[in-house]
Amino acid sequence: MTEYDYWKIFPRMPRKVTIGDITIRDGFQHEEKFISTAAKIFYAEEMILAGCREIELTNLGNPAGIPQFRDAEQVLSYFRSDRFLKRISKKGIKPEDITYTAVTIREPAVDRAIELKNKGIGPDRILMMVSTDPEHHFANSGTTLSMYWKEAERCIQKAADAGIKMCGTVSTIWGSPITGATRLEDAVEFTKRWLSIGACDIEHADHDGSASAAQVYRYFSMILDEIPVPEVHLAHFHETKRVASASVLAALQAGITRFEGTLGGLGGQPANFLDDCPMRGTGEYYYKDPRYVGLITMEDLLVMIDELGIEHRYDVDRVLWLGEKMEKTIGRRLRSEAIYNGRTLKEGHMEFARPGLKKLIEKQGEKPGQLVPADWAPRAMLPEKYRARS
Repeated sequence: MTEYDYWKIFPRMPRKVTIGDITIRDGFQHEEKFISTAAKIFYAEEMILAGCREIELTNLGNPAGIPQFRDAEQVLSYFRSDRFLKRISKKGIKPEDITYTAVTIREPAVDRAIELKNKGIGPDRILMMVSTDPEHHFANSGTTLSMYWKEAERCIQKAADAGIKMCGTVSTIWGSPITGATRLEDAVEFTKRWLSIGACDIEHADHDGSASAAQVYRYFSMILDEIPVPEVHLAHFHETKRVASASVLAALQAGITRFEGTLGGLGGQPANFLDDCPMRGTGEYYYKDPRYVGLITMEDLLVMIDELGIEHRYDVDRVLWLGEKMEKTIGRRLRSEAIYNGRTLKEGHMEFARPGLKKLIEKQGEKPGQLVPADWAPRAMLPEKYRARS
């Protein structure tokens, strides 16, 4: 007989996960209008109050290239302020339980993070990134892979000396928007390289939605066979073909326990236009329509995880409310379905029931709860040709 217990079929599948929010960094970096500092602080703070404990706050790269984050220090400062600390204290949230991350693709950004840490407002965790495709890596960093690995090694050491953890990202695992197909084995090796030079955790990134569920399951099974420490691994899925939820499920089946998303599915390649001014970004967009890219939506991801019965810490209804507000902030329909269709309510929607069923049952002389004619057998007799063979 078929085994019906999901956790027996997939014994590595977790009962509890951690879901990080990267809306105000990855989500906003793709927007072609400046999102106010007040809005950035509002959404980050509200996500923390809704249950988030791993959150990306900004990018510490040169503001000339990414002016969306010219307010990085203001944002970081707020989350070390007495006002914020008092607010979370009233909610029973301990500041030491929250991890604040800033993206630091190159060494000057790492140096800036260390400087801010010394001022008392710096991040707890920073992030550098390699791509298994040398062309994609060069487009993002301007270096060869060999150059970057040496730079990352230096940065990890100096960051550690300052009390900052480093997350090493591996990108183009399932394919590159520039050169096409890539090898999963290279990504496994790059993961080991990051850990060997001192990275504390690894973000495994599908930065353009190339992954398929089967390949996601294969890759993360390979990863956990080689490095069986689930808390080290973080899955990062972009949504370009409406299959990211399948990738999340495949990652869960393989044993991954950490994920991240953005409100409304915002995010993507850094914008090459801001307000009324063209800018460099990372060059031309990789896709035909920049409106239909981004990460898996936080709202829909949480509803999915919640309905799987997996523990996640969040107040889902509060996050759905934030998703509604985010559409007003951005000024367009975003990509969450859950903020419109809601959660699956176990009590149903009786306001949609057609009137008169109770009276019709009584008129027909049927018993309450009767589902088939009274003169039928209590169990269906399945024709021989449809019966399971022992």
